Amino acid sequence: MDFYTKAAWVIPLIPLAAFLALTALGRNFRKAGVLIGSLAALVSFVLSVLVLLERIGPNAVDYDYSFDWISIGGYTFELGFEVTNLTALMLIVVTFVGLLVNVYSAGYMKKDERITVFYGYVALFTFSMLGLVLSDNMLSLYVFWELVGVCSFLLVGFWYTKPAAKAAAKKAFIVTRIGDAGLLIGIFLLFWYMPEHALGFTMIESVFEGQGGSIATGITTVIALLIFLGAVGKSGQFPLHVWLPDAMEGPTPISALIHAATMVAAGVYLLARTFPILEASAFAGDVVAYVGGFTALFAATIAMAQNDLKRVLAYSTISQLGYMMMAIGLGSWTGGIFHLFTHAFFKALLFLAAGSVIHAVHTQNIKEMGGLYPRMRVTALTFAIGALALSSIPPLAGFWSKDVILAVALEQNPFLFAVGLAAALCTAFYMTRVFALVFLGKRGTGAESLGVAKAKESPVTMTVPLVVLAVAAIVAGFVETPWNGWLGGWLSGEEAGAHGNVVAITLSILAGAAGVYLGWLFYGSGRLRPAAVKESAPWLVRLLERKYYIDEAYELVFVRGLRALGTALGAFDKYVIGGLVKFAGSVASYSGKTALRLQNGQIQTYSLAAVIGIIVLAVAIIGRRLLS
Repeated sequence: MDFYTKAAWVIPLIPLAAFLALTALGRNFRKAGVLIGSLAALVSFVLSVLVLLERIGPNAVDYDYSFDWISIGGYTFELGFEVTNLTALMLIVVTFVGLLVNVYSAGYMKKDERITVFYGYVALFTFSMLGLVLSDNMLSLYVFWELVGVCSFLLVGFWYTKPAAKAAAKKAFIVTRIGDAGLLIGIFLLFWYMPEHALGFTMIESVFEGQGGSIATGITTVIALLIFLGAVGKSGQFPLHVWLPDAMEGPTPISALIHAATMVAAGVYLLARTFPILEASAFAGDVVAYVGGFTALFAATIAMAQNDLKRVLAYSTISQLGYMMMAIGLGSWTGGIFHLFTHAFFKALLFLAAGSVIHAVHTQNIKEMGGLYPRMRVTALTFAIGALALSSIPPLAGFWSKDVILAVALEQNPFLFAVGLAAALCTAFYMTRVFALVFLGKRGTGAESLGVAKAKESPVTMTVPLVVLAVAAIVAGFVETPWNGWLGGWLSGEEAGAHGNVVAITLSILAGAAGVYLGWLFYGSGRLRPAAVKESAPWLVRLLERKYYIDEAYELVFVRGLRALGTALGAFDKYVIGGLVKFAGSVASYSGKTALRLQNGQIQTYSLAAVIGIIVLAVAIIGRRLLS
């Protein structure tokens, strides 16, 4: 009955085998690379669906298997996998989006001479992400966590001949290392304080849910905050969000796969897996909720003033991840995971649709676009569905999942509810702005507008994934509505209950509608002029365009500060430490040369030295007697 559940360990090995095969074949096997990568993604998805179907049944029980990995002294580290409802859902998200990205990339990357390498990297990332999802303990999760980071580095910097791509890859790798260091310290503390040094998720749940003071509250808070720091880095939350917008220098399919649907969601997944630790510390929960709420609004306001199509979507991702963090911090990890589930579909759709546009017009500046709807109807319509879902317009998926979060916020923290509503209004506004500037109105100005004039719809390999994701963006939200609450009950193992709140639902709809209406007034109908805002409050527009000067502040404080410190330490080493070494050497050399002159074998020199010595000794004796 649970055959596929017990065989779930095979799912990540399939893309690993594809990566090894593609690496062995080399870049010359272009068609074979596409076929192998896509077939591996398809098989992994089918097996994930079979696992999910087994989990839906009433008799489903969690399954885990582990074996001894490393023995150190009297302790043995184990490696294994665990299948729960949460992991089964994440398997579907990763493999489904991964499959569509593989198909889409066949058209998008068709002319790239390193397409086989690209598919190999995607397969390696898929293996790493699936391994992270199935891990049954914190140590193995951390191993795959770092592998995911390596894959992100490889894919963001895939076009390594571009200086911007190389810089973005290094920035992503370095900034996320800050969070990863915090996570590693948190794992060390868990290892130290857990009974029998257990790191398995099952043991963590049993200890922290009913610990009764076995682990001090202070230590629990520190561990929870360190784990959250890891999530902040991977999921691009303030203040470690700066890497994610720059990561858009990678190929657009990777923006959809890694930096919208899967890798950045790993931080949310980590908090859901370790939720008992977070739940045991009220302070840590508040920190997570407020950081998430702040990030949601902070990133949404920045997105309103950006002109790079992919960067608008990147800041949107940061904002939506903030919603998920806020939900978990408020105690609703199922609400956060539900939004993760729906967000994966409509945000992957938006990125792939953006890639379709960029593929056609060869620019990412939305002000150089415009009037694309008649030429790219499929892309335009699917982008519109994704934009409306992101803007939480009913009955699309984003509305239902955001409704859960806002309902919890209204009940637990009205201030964060207001923050969430403000972010929702901003989201609807900037997505309307993007759609109007890209697909409606007249063509943009500038040399690149010639590409807009010649634009045509993308090939079938690119439009079919858009249609599939558009369908998912429409229907995915119905698994958890105010009337069934099925997904939340299925994930938590508790009886499904309604989560609807009439006030939250009404205000959410009004916020989304108001954002769409304002965006249309400014960029659709032309009844309001965007230039008027810039003329009346240029400082505000400049502040948003420059992303609150966070990058500049980091450049000044950390980059230049560390360089200045390095220069000072280098000068200290060269002139102080090196100077003392040179001085000691000079003294020794001079003393040796002086002694060499005295010991030259000439009797005259020795006699003179003896006479001088006798004179000095006589003067010293006579002087001492006179003084006494």
